[in-house]
Amino acid sequence: MELLLIITVLCYLISSGIYVAFLFFQKEALHKWGFYLLAGGFIFHTVAIIATAVRIGSLPAHNLHQNLILAAWAVVGVFLLFRLRYNLKILGIFAAPLASAAMIAAMIAPREPVQMQQIFNSFWLVLHVISIFIGEAAFALACGLGIFYILQENAIKTKRRGFFFKRLPNLELLDASGYACLVVGFSMLTLGFITGFVYAQLVWGRLWSWDPKEVWSGITWLLYAAMLHGRLAIGWRGRKAAVMAIIGFAFLLFTFLGVNFLLQGHHGDFTRW
Repeated sequence: MELLLIITVLCYLISSGIYVAFLFFQKEALHKWGFYLLAGGFIFHTVAIIATAVRIGSLPAHNLHQNLILAAWAVVGVFLLFRLRYNLKILGIFAAPLASAAMIAAMIAPREPVQMQQIFNSFWLVLHVISIFIGEAAFALACGLGIFYILQENAIKTKRRGFFFKRLPNLELLDASGYACLVVGFSMLTLGFITGFVYAQLVWGRLWSWDPKEVWSGITWLLYAAMLHGRLAIGWRGRKAAVMAIIGFAFLLFTFLGVNFLLQGHHGDFTRW
């Protein structure tokens, strides 16, 4: 499995470098190689996760090392889907380095011994974890699109047809694809909440225990719910939606990493996510 992970990291890193070159030179061949390497790395990544799951007998999400691997996998997987749906070539500039950073962090993170418990074999837990990671990956891409939107809008407002203006998609596409990411992310996060409630009821006998991870996840869910409500009911679009997507992802990062290190709870004790 270690060799598969190393190959995955190399594919992602080389893809990142090629995507950066594509940003500067805008050569279609560069984009294709960046995309192919990212897709190839994703295949190795998937095989590594499946092999680990078979070896330990459960979904590998028991410590920070494994969770970062899953997070990177979800980012690349969601990017590949959105790339095919919206033809957003430039989004690889954000997705590839983000996945590379997560994988590098995973490789140097402490690999705590996995203490298998029967509760980890629950179907509801597997669905909960996968849904959460896919939702967070979609929110990460929404953040990237929000950054691109602000850069492009600034280029238009200053009337300088400079570096980013010629390389980024139009504002309508950035806004629409960012909204699509939010919808997918919120749907998957909601599914993750529901399956988490079912799992908690089965394991701990209660739906909600005010665990710090649960509290901050609830805050993040409410924030994204408010963002979607604002868009549908009030008309939050454009720059405001882009800024909110970036803020939402900051909350998400704290929920994913900060809570585990700064606060204590049963999520940290069992799985470190």
